[in-house]
Amino acid sequence: MKQILLFVLFAGMVCWMMFSPIYKHVLIVRQAVLQQEVDYLLEVGASGTYGYISEAMLEQAKVRMEAFGLKRESILFEVKSESGANASNPSAPLPRGTGLFLTASYPYENLFQIDRLIGLSPPPADERMMAFGMKMSEFVP
Repeated sequence: MKQILLFVLFAGMVCWMMFSPIYKHVLIVRQAVLQQEVDYLLEVGASGTYGYISEAMLEQAKVRMEAFGLKRESILFEVKSESGANASNPSAPLPRGTGLFLTASYPYENLFQIDRLIGLSPPPADERMMAFGMKMSEFVP
């Protein structure tokens, strides 16, 4: 009986050691994709040409992230400005020197379930990984 119990515990540890790095790699890649997209949208949106991040830009970003395996409907963006003005309105771009904030989030999607094998509890189901950025608008009317 001891040998069976030892085998089950050892098998669980071996599975965790084999597959945990793969799931951590997926987490790192998803986080990098989110941050890359936030940085790109801020670079384009805060440029002298735009001064805003529109809904169309966010939809294009979702399409690009979908190519990396993220689900489009699960990606959430939050666009804000330092002054409180609408930062996604193309007809009223943010003037130069106003901060443009962008936050992107995506759910963990059970990436940490394998950690239960060694007694770690995964994050709650509603927990999301986030990427954040801020850039000053360069738009001059």
